[in-house]
Amino acid sequence: MELTRTVTQTTSIQYDDAAFEQLFKAHYKALHIYVNTMIRDDEMAEEIVQNRFMKFWENRELLNIQTSVKAYLYKCVYHDTLNFLKHEKVKTRYQNYTMHSSQVSEPASHRIELNELESRVHGAMEDLPEQCRLIFHMSRFEELKYREIADQLGLSIKTVESQMGKALRILRLKLVDFLALILLGIMFYKDFLN
Repeated sequence: MELTRTVTQTTSIQYDDAAFEQLFKAHYKALHIYVNTMIRDDEMAEEIVQNRFMKFWENRELLNIQTSVKAYLYKCVYHDTLNFLKHEKVKTRYQNYTMHSSQVSEPASHRIELNELESRVHGAMEDLPEQCRLIFHMSRFEELKYREIADQLGLSIKTVESQMGKALRILRLKLVDFLALILLGIMFYKDFLN
């Protein structure tokens, strides 16, 4: 398969839409079945696999696959599925927390401060360089380990570590005014975070 040969090379990679389509057709069904056995949700399994192929295509210039493409895809959907399951667990905890906290009224000033903080964090993240933002997002929001990020993006762990350090430094500088608010928010929501 042309894509398999070209993706495993580390220099001068050429991408072909037809080869990608062939790759998709060759592996989609098996990956879908694999994910569905883990989560028992046909539609979500379909979404996870489709998103993986989309990420594969979008990040094709950064990929440095050391194994077969099939093994790489299985490893990626496995991690994507674990991240989905973690996210579902967090959602359940959040729903339980909001149900509990709705009985205890939260002062309006706290909601306003948290909305402002969320807005500032989002703005600060938008100011990060593209690769730095991608790595930060994968680490903090997709909860991937540095090794997983490095494997998916074809980077060294040192590069991922330095990009994360850079992101944290930039965010600290941009959000220094809200440090006290963050600390208060953590103290106020400590039950949720535990």
